[in-house]
Amino acid sequence: MTMKKLILCLSLLIFNYSFSIAAVRYVSHTGSSTPPYLTWETAADSIMSAVNISSFGDTIYVANGVYEEQVVMIPGLSLIGAGMDSCVIDTRALVNAQEFISVEVKDSCLLKGFHIIVYNNTEMGFGIGGGGGNSTLITLNKVTNASMGLFIDASWFGIADMVVYKNICENVHLGIGLFNSNSLIRKNTIYTDLQFRGIDIGAYDYFYTPHIDSNYIVAGDEGISMVFDTKATFSHNTIILLGESLDGIFGGTPDTTFIYNNLIVAEDASYGIVNVIDPTINYNNQLLGNYNDGGIFTNDYNVILNNNLINGKKGIYLSPGSNPVIEYNNSWNNAVNYSGFTPDSTNLSVDPMVVNTDTSQGEIDFHLQMFSPLIDRGDPDILDKDGSRSDIGLYGGPFGEIYQYQDLPPRVPVNLSASFLLDTTRLLIKWNGNKEADFNHYNLYRDTTENFTADSTTFVASIPDTFYLYIIPQGVNNLYFKLTAVDNQGNESEPSEELHVFLTGTMNNEEFIINNYRLYQNYPNPFNPSTRIGYRLKERGYVKLYVYDIKGELVQILVNQYQEGGYYEVEFTGKANSSTNSLAKQLASGIYVCQIMVSNEHNIPVFSDTIKMLYLK
Repeated sequence: MTMKKLILCLSLLIFNYSFSIAAVRYVSHTGSSTPPYLTWETAADSIMSAVNISSFGDTIYVANGVYEEQVVMIPGLSLIGAGMDSCVIDTRALVNAQEFISVEVKDSCLLKGFHIIVYNNTEMGFGIGGGGGNSTLITLNKVTNASMGLFIDASWFGIADMVVYKNICENVHLGIGLFNSNSLIRKNTIYTDLQFRGIDIGAYDYFYTPHIDSNYIVAGDEGISMVFDTKATFSHNTIILLGESLDGIFGGTPDTTFIYNNLIVAEDASYGIVNVIDPTINYNNQLLGNYNDGGIFTNDYNVILNNNLINGKKGIYLSPGSNPVIEYNNSWNNAVNYSGFTPDSTNLSVDPMVVNTDTSQGEIDFHLQMFSPLIDRGDPDILDKDGSRSDIGLYGGPFGEIYQYQDLPPRVPVNLSASFLLDTTRLLIKWNGNKEADFNHYNLYRDTTENFTADSTTFVASIPDTFYLYIIPQGVNNLYFKLTAVDNQGNESEPSEELHVFLTGTMNNEEFIINNYRLYQNYPNPFNPSTRIGYRLKERGYVKLYVYDIKGELVQILVNQYQEGGYYEVEFTGKANSSTNSLAKQLASGIYVCQIMVSNEHNIPVFSDTIKMLYLK
């Protein structure tokens, strides 16, 4: 036998021997606690009792129940709970220091299926902490009430290259903290307290390359923050910034950072993506909402390509005196699309024609429609997954998606109004214009009865403009109008809301607008974690907008005050009155009812309505 064959045989024998002696142990409050805990009938009554007699390669199964103990794993251990919904590690009575760790993982471990409750006061304690090796996996766990949900730090624990997959962090100051780590953080869900961060990253040097991919983060401060150093990649994350937040993705002094195909939505943030010093390759991101200082703040060494920024305050902002690459982006319908520089011809300001950004029309969807001007308008040196020139926006580029472009009708026209001309024989009808690239014309419909059907029997005219002069027929007291939009392919939108024009009495200089009471269906619906509720008031009145659970118990008061006539929209996130807590995290999945009640200034009820909303965890 050759030396190589001998070594191979010995290796196989060692492997088989190690495999044969690996034990499977059990933990349950109903066992007899008889070592070595090899059956459910003789299961240990505590997790650490089983850990203390285990060796590398062993597996411990933990039954449903609450285990009030701190857990310190050993290298090579698989610790598997019965599920985050029913298998609880509760350390609230044990936390006595800020760096207390409820469950400490080691090299080559598996941690799965637990709900870890750290402490009632989130100033103290970490949920899961450790270093671990390339084979370490933390998956399908839930951490609540923690200063930090998961903490991975090589300076404490050695090598820190984990896979953290499909975990949930709720009611935490910081969701996940990485230091000196090459870990893959993927498909986790993080709900932080209203003033804290989702993921924090740092390193002592630039050798570390963590990858943050496909996570869902709701934060009130920063979604992802790189404190210093590291070469990180951020891809396919959804970041929701609540309240007056700071940044979606912040880079302090990292080395080259790759940021691509992320969705960042803000209520009122400072920046969407910002890297203040070092190189950033930033492409195919989608930003929506209010960024006071810039959806993307760019500086020297930055490369900004193929991004789409819409419906906010400020799009792309260039730091004075810097000279980055800013090409093939689209900034549209922001108060300021491009700030601090004059964009070149590759940068656009056009309606992107995504499937839906209107919260009253269903779930937000940033896939491009068939005739979007962003198709094949990205950097020609960047290709989509199908090999064609890259699209601008969330699903373009080599890490985007191959999908079928939908040929959808134009948006429903809005803000339909009418006013009499001086001769009182004609109406000037006006509306807001559609901006779709394939838009063609409007169809105007009219009847003398309300709630009429817009069809060929009520058709008035096809109109290319956003106004129409209508000759008033004699002997008519009431006119009702609706408007649709039509594209080049003949797709026609749903009709607008109905406009009523009353033709008796003094008519000079009188203007008619859509003016009635209405409670709109919330959007998105189903929702998680938040939804928006719109309503319209005909005139000034006292408004009460309440949310109840299906049992009729009050969940939250959204509005309780006088308001002027007009359209309003509020967000329901289930926030409690405390700035450090959120009731949305406590809601059970199910149906909730939103009720509006309006009284006029004489305290007489004039309108009430309800809608049903579905919350899904």
